[in-house]
Amino acid sequence: MAMTLMLIMIGLLLLGFPMMVPLITAALVGFIMMFNGLGQMDTFIQQVLGGIRPASLIAVPMFILAADIMTRGHSANRLIDMVMAFIGHIKGGLAVSTATSCTLFGAVSGSTQATVVAVGSPLRPKMLRAGYSDPFTLALIINASDIAFLIPPSIGMIIYGVISETSIAELFIAGVGPGLLILVLFSAYCLIYAYKNDVPTEKKASWSERLTAVREAVWPLMFPVIIVGGIYGGVFSPTEAAAVCVLYAVILEFIVFRSLKLPDMSSIAKSTGLITAVVFILVGVGNGFSWIISFAQIPQTILDAVGINEMGPVGVLISISIAFFIACMFVDPIVVILVLTPIFAPAIESTGLDPVHVGILITLQVAIGSATPPFGCDIFTAIAIFKKPYWEVVRGTPPFIFILVFAAALLIAFPEISLFLRDIAFN
Repeated sequence: MAMTLMLIMIGLLLLGFPMMVPLITAALVGFIMMFNGLGQMDTFIQQVLGGIRPASLIAVPMFILAADIMTRGHSANRLIDMVMAFIGHIKGGLAVSTATSCTLFGAVSGSTQATVVAVGSPLRPKMLRAGYSDPFTLALIINASDIAFLIPPSIGMIIYGVISETSIAELFIAGVGPGLLILVLFSAYCLIYAYKNDVPTEKKASWSERLTAVREAVWPLMFPVIIVGGIYGGVFSPTEAAAVCVLYAVILEFIVFRSLKLPDMSSIAKSTGLITAVVFILVGVGNGFSWIISFAQIPQTILDAVGINEMGPVGVLISISIAFFIACMFVDPIVVILVLTPIFAPAIESTGLDPVHVGILITLQVAIGSATPPFGCDIFTAIAIFKKPYWEVVRGTPPFIFILVFAAALLIAFPEISLFLRDIAFN
């Protein structure tokens, strides 16, 4: 049965069907094989509806809506201007500014694809004019945008928290350390690249210009303060934080900045609705698919075959990292989290691993796979936005992938990187 479902999904993916079609088809075929027909279809439908029932999922469309509003407004440009004012003049400063801007906007939006659009569109032309190669520029934008997976708010963390019944608030705070670690590693590589290729520096901003940039960026910088501060100050839950984030985005872009007008809300709502529909279909069907493979004991068979039950905690973490990394090279990250998390749940529980630490490692692997050939989703976002051929987009990714894999190894070796802020906040 496992081989049949795998062949169905791979075959439909190769034929070009969107991810929801292979997932739905495989789930239905698995249901028919188990129950000899569709006579008990109401059971499967209950599982699908159960996947989208958790109240925590309300945060997903809220964060998507907030990200859409900010992407079309002025928030991204103000954050970019502030970062450039302080570090744009150092050697490699423009590249470091790009990575930092991706991190900041990721903390504002929680969306990797929104970050690619919002930060990549204005900064890519500047980097090309400054002498950076296009493959390096594209790879930096794609991979630095994936830090948004780790810095709260993260849609991937919300999905993992719902599936694994792990505290989303703890996941949010635990992602900050690894996200900043990756930013430091990327910045170091950008400096090395700039010195090696003798990239010229930008004009140094005056202190008055810096103060102006900070003053203009204060409003967008309040997003992570509201989200993180509100959650850990006990003011509201992660779900309520998402609603507050939308309200703040509307006030900021429609009233304070006046970058958007009321008629724009129609297209923004339509875009958010389409993305949300896709996400919730994947979540619902993914839950049904996970129930089917669990009922058929496919996860137990696979884990027994690879001998994971005899592995220690480190071996389990390495196995999880490899599985999620490879899967996200081919399949949508949300689907991978939905399908693989229940498979590894027994091994995680039996080895006593901290589910928050596992969640951060899974989120990092999802981020790596999303920017890794052949089918990383952020690669195709960059192709669509920048109108560049596939090979041009992926040519500069290997060094960044190596850095991300190195960061994953550090997380496995030193769990405190992801857990020290969590322990401070909740212990």
